[in-house]
Amino acid sequence: MSELKKQFEVALADSKKLSERPSNDVLLQLYALYKQATEGDVEGKRPGFTDMVGRAKYDAWAAVKGTATDDAMQRYVDLVDSLKD
Repeated sequence: MSELKKQFEVALADSKKLSERPSNDVLLQLYALYKQATEGDVEGKRPGFTDMVGRAKYDAWAAVKGTATDDAMQRYVDLVDSLKD
């Protein structure tokens, strides 16, 4: 396992143990970077107007479309590190 992959796994665990809940914007960034790192570019149709949460998640993920897996992992690790006490 690469060093970055290990850091990403640690950041995933750390993100669940943060002392304060991040803002919704930060949570969407975490979601988008996680999905980009683990699944690649967003696919499918954007959720409809009535699914506001799904729509926000889709838009956040679409905003990082084209980001390389390693870059998305590093950005996730850096973001989680910045949220720690």
